[in-house]
Amino acid sequence: MYLETLHLISFKNYLELNLHFSSRINVFVGRNGSGKTNLLDAIFYLGFTRSAFSPSDQQCITQGHSSFFIKGEFRSGVKASQVASSVQIGMKKMFRENSEEYQKLSDHIGRYPIVMIAPDDVSLVKEGSEVRRKFFDSIISQLDKIYLENLIQYNQVLKQRNALLKIYADRGTGVDWLAMESYDRILIALGNLLYTRRADFIREFLPVFEKYYRYLVQDSEEALIQYWSELNEKEIGQGLLENRERDVALQRTNFGIHRDDYEFILGKEALKKFGSQGQQKSFVIAMKLAQFEILETHKQFKPILLLDDIFDKLDDFRIARLLELIKSDFGQLFITDARPERTTGLLRGLDVPSTIYIVDQGKVNLHEHQEK
Repeated sequence: MYLETLHLISFKNYLELNLHFSSRINVFVGRNGSGKTNLLDAIFYLGFTRSAFSPSDQQCITQGHSSFFIKGEFRSGVKASQVASSVQIGMKKMFRENSEEYQKLSDHIGRYPIVMIAPDDVSLVKEGSEVRRKFFDSIISQLDKIYLENLIQYNQVLKQRNALLKIYADRGTGVDWLAMESYDRILIALGNLLYTRRADFIREFLPVFEKYYRYLVQDSEEALIQYWSELNEKEIGQGLLENRERDVALQRTNFGIHRDDYEFILGKEALKKFGSQGQQKSFVIAMKLAQFEILETHKQFKPILLLDDIFDKLDDFRIARLLELIKSDFGQLFITDARPERTTGLLRGLDVPSTIYIVDQGKVNLHEHQEK
């Protein structure tokens, strides 16, 4: 599978744009702030129905405009599929495949798998547990529709339970736990399902991740990811019951799989506290490469890989190791770089077809096409 064309109207800094891509390597070069990352974000949007960087759709609309439109044509062999979305202020978002509009955006997730490696990925190490949960939930959701539906329902019920706790607190009345039990029953059933799937997935993910980490660093250092959950120690129903007083005091649910975390370990120490910047970058890139391989294994075709400005963030050794992988193991690839001469030189050594575009403030022009 690869993205053949991209059409944008009023998306971020692009008033209107039409591009045709190579099925292998596509590079966007230009100064920082010129809009290179926005192109990757548009591609990401087509796969995930949302931006990778902007928390709301309205932030993707070109300043001074009231809507945006994005369309891409994906090709797999002789089969072509169009994916399009439009967002207008005050209106419901439209997202469709070919001529059929999705009734639930979640139905689209996983159909066009995309993996992005970006500079802020180090937040997986440095930030709180929610960032790590979202990363792994995103992968599992692309593989397992039932998991995604259960996760959405769990989060909805959790939100309703928390809202009810706040209402009781605002009224100054005692909590009607009989009424709350209807929410608890759903959290128990879904929480157990989600917990089991997460535990199963990390067992599949870990050996693939370890393989890529060893490859990137050529080191005997042991890298490990441990799935942590309160359900490791206690049944969810018991945990909810024991935390009732705390729930009332804090006006939120204090036990459940929404508090799960993934611990990143290097050697026998926490990566966050003791890992160098290079070790943290290698750890995260290995996670993304494992994500790519697992998606490919389950989908039976290669996801699209997006590399945002990572050559500036890696040393020469890691760049060389990553390029070796790119040459042999990946399908369609999109790269951004602020230095065209560096990218051109690196790609010449790969001996694979590539297309280089110059990006300059909402304008994109073909710079060079390298044949195999």
